[in-house]
Amino acid sequence: MSAVSRAPRSSMRAYRTSRTQRTRPACVRGRAALLAAGTAVAALALSACGSGGTSGGSGDTNFITGSDGIATVPQGDRKPAPDLSGKTIDGKQLDLASYKGKVVVLNVWGSWCAPCRAEAPNLVKVAEDTAAEGVRFVGVNTRDTSTQPATAFEQSFGVPYPSLYDPTGKLMLRFKRGTLNPQLIPTTIVLDRNGKIAARALQGLSEEKLRKMLDPVVAEK
Repeated sequence: MSAVSRAPRSSMRAYRTSRTQRTRPACVRGRAALLAAGTAVAALALSACGSGGTSGGSGDTNFITGSDGIATVPQGDRKPAPDLSGKTIDGKQLDLASYKGKVVVLNVWGSWCAPCRAEAPNLVKVAEDTAAEGVRFVGVNTRDTSTQPATAFEQSFGVPYPSLYDPTGKLMLRFKRGTLNPQLIPTTIVLDRNGKIAARALQGLSEEKLRKMLDPVVAEK
């Protein structure tokens, strides 16, 4: 076969190879970009450490966020909190379900978080003042790579209540979309006596704000 007759076949092979090389990496890059975006969204869900934040209800969320950043849900529209159980930072086992019948204040915190340190004395004060009313506080320590800094934090502020150790944020990701789920660190969530989510604040709390979101739930019958 002459060189002239071989040329078209050679050209077609080169064309097909060139087209494959251009197309396949583009698809791979597209899938990689989507995966990276999904990972980034999941990471952002609990990575921020800020002094405040607000979130409005939409669709079927049925919650209202006030100008103070505290979101609340009417009793009839509340959703149950997810299963939150595991080891505490001192190695004991804790299941949030054991607090059913009590009003529970759930605080997501990290020892590295400045707003968490600022609000800690307020949480301790209200926890001690409301214990006789059947209120129970539970912390969720997250993003601390070991329990040592978390333990030092609790000792420093005299924290009297337990904290689940959740370094990767897996427990917090159990909250369903459309509920008052934690989105920042710190986040404080109030659960009513039926274990349903009644209120949430995406910010470090003063004693006044903490009592403002807690007292109406305690007063419920």
